[in-house]
Amino acid sequence: MIGIALLLVAVAEPAVVAPPPATVALLPAQFAPPIDRPMTYRVTTRRLARDGSMASYAIVYALRWNRVGRGVQLVATLQSVESDARPELAHMVAKLLQPLVGQPMTYLVAPDGSRIDLVDPDGLWQRVLGSAHDVGAGSGQPEARQMADILASLPAAERDKLATSDIRALVAHAATLPLAGEGVTVEQVGTLKTISRRQKAGAAGPQPLEIDLSWTVDTVTGLVMAERRQSWMGTATGGRTLVEERVRALDPAVSNGEVS
Repeated sequence: MIGIALLLVAVAEPAVVAPPPATVALLPAQFAPPIDRPMTYRVTTRRLARDGSMASYAIVYALRWNRVGRGVQLVATLQSVESDARPELAHMVAKLLQPLVGQPMTYLVAPDGSRIDLVDPDGLWQRVLGSAHDVGAGSGQPEARQMADILASLPAAERDKLATSDIRALVAHAATLPLAGEGVTVEQVGTLKTISRRQKAGAAGPQPLEIDLSWTVDTVTGLVMAERRQSWMGTATGGRTLVEERVRALDPAVSNGEVS
């Protein structure tokens, strides 16, 4: 659900938009998540604010995987929403997601991890829309009203993408990861494989944008233990300035390769 929160942030704090990622290969890994074992999943985004500071937004989930028939069920519960952004913006993000805090969201995952479906997406979306409407109606800020209008106008496919993007990023077979190509490096230590990639966004100009990406995958469980995406703006002196960073991370207390 952080995709929805960050859509609100983008309205209030516009940043450079990177191009969509190039088509890349899927990582050959099995899918065997730790069954009936609690995990913590933290998704943090930092963005360059208008005043030149970096504002952070974090969502923390509690996760539990269960067997359901031949597939897997994932129950994700939003535990908290944290931000050090401007108080009025942080309040909007927290209020938007407040109806979802403590509410289990259930996903059905294919046996090989290639497909992830949210159970009762309409019910979840109605709660989000209702919250967005309340935020927009009760706020004197145009960003809040604009956000409510944007969410209400999204087609079903875009709603699904926003609601499930964090969860799909957890499973190597559902995420799109590069194995080869320009700017790609791959390193494996034990059961952990780390894939890194650097790419440029758009044509060269006075302020070229570079994107650094990395994924650390447990090849035994097929879970993406960590993902980092950094967007850098080039400077006139040849340096780089970080304008946005997103980090998704599973709780390292769950040992790699450990399955039940």
